[in-house]
Amino acid sequence: MQQKWIFTIITFLIGFMLAIQFHTTQEPVVRDTRDVRELRRELMAEQERHQQLNSEIEKAQALLAQYEQTLHNREDDISDVLSEQIAALRKEAGLEEEVGPGLLVTIDSLYHEQFFGQARRTPPADVFRFLINELNIYGAESIAVENERIISTSAFRDVNNMTHLNSRRLPPLPIEVKVLSEKAETLQNQMVVSESVEYFEIEGFSVTFEIVEELELPAYDQTPRVRYMEEVKEE
Repeated sequence: MQQKWIFTIITFLIGFMLAIQFHTTQEPVVRDTRDVRELRRELMAEQERHQQLNSEIEKAQALLAQYEQTLHNREDDISDVLSEQIAALRKEAGLEEEVGPGLLVTIDSLYHEQFFGQARRTPPADVFRFLINELNIYGAESIAVENERIISTSAFRDVNNMTHLNSRRLPPLPIEVKVLSEKAETLQNQMVVSESVEYFEIEGFSVTFEIVEELELPAYDQTPRVRYMEEVKEE
């Protein structure tokens, strides 16, 4: 009787393992159907996020060292450091106007509209996103598209086949993108051979770059929305 139970258990285990193996071989192979463009876009986004994290770490370390230094001084000095930090954060967030050297990017139609009989249209949102991502990767400090300042919450969207930025419709061509950078020449050399230029040309637009000694970028003129944050109550 005991041998029969042992035989039954062994048979059950063998059948169970065979069933698992059969089920595994029948599982469909899930393949990555993303094209090269989508993969490159995700890679660029990850590279940009990596650079931003490194920059934030360096700034936090510098600020910590500054706070430690002021602890040996008066309370007024600490207040000055906080005021300077607030001003720097407003500038970094795009809430203040900025003036400096940089790159002027002009986007226009690649073809003569009268020859093709097509109305002038703005480039689609996805190619704008690709352009901004590459500018950030190659050293852009601040960016504005016409009178719209690019901040961390800015987004390009297609609304009724028209491209909007910061919930506002972009003006007709030509469109100017102002980019502040202390290394404008290096940035220009990188962007001239960038993939974003190819994507604009595929869509029928030309992209030119010009180094400018002084560019004026407007401040973000809308109320920034802060989500997922709560005020810390003092004990």
